[in-house]
Amino acid sequence: MSALLAFAAALVALRLAGRLFQRRARREMLLWAWSLAAYAVAAGAIAWGEAAQWDARTFRVYYAAGALLTAPLLGLGSLALAGWRRAGGAALAYAGLALGVALAVPVHGAFAAHGIPAAQRHLAFAPARLLAIAANVLGTAAVVAVALRSIRRRPLGNTLVVLGVAAAAAGSGLGGLGAGGSAVGIAAGAALLYSGFVAPARLPRGFIDALFTKSRLG
Repeated sequence: MSALLAFAAALVALRLAGRLFQRRARREMLLWAWSLAAYAVAAGAIAWGEAAQWDARTFRVYYAAGALLTAPLLGLGSLALAGWRRAGGAALAYAGLALGVALAVPVHGAFAAHGIPAAQRHLAFAPARLLAIAANVLGTAAVVAVALRSIRRRPLGNTLVVLGVAAAAAGSGLGGLGAGGSAVGIAAGAALLYSGFVAPARLPRGFIDALFTKSRLG
């Protein structure tokens, strides 16, 4: 069941990333699309690990996409929205660094057959875990700060973005519910983030119906 939930979450996040990529003429949409794509890869790694048992390869993919890339790319997308012209270059540089670290660091210890592996059991603190902590804190702070700064202009969209970040964080912390709980958090976080990114600035009549129409997966 956990593998199926994670696979479904991967499909949801990938579909929404594709819809954002269609709006790639705006820099922030392109960065947000890559962030949701990384989210989809992380969910896919969970499905892979739960179906075929976790090992160092699966863990590397999950850690690179979920711990090192998703939140920082979200944050850089928000900074692009706020007018920072170098967000795209910073995203490329950081992604290269993050992937290099994920591929190069030694992974140690035995893996359980099921359940998302705890990073502290398999990775030294520096550089991978240190980079993940710093990047996630800064990325999340950028998303929330930009959303709160402009919440009067986009009350619905920015509220959904903040809720999406909270859902993603809650999903990663649902250790008691295992991989299935994390998968639900990924799907909910991706849907909320996407809805926030594409929500209208104003709230016209029937805005709820319009929002769900835009977020429809079919």
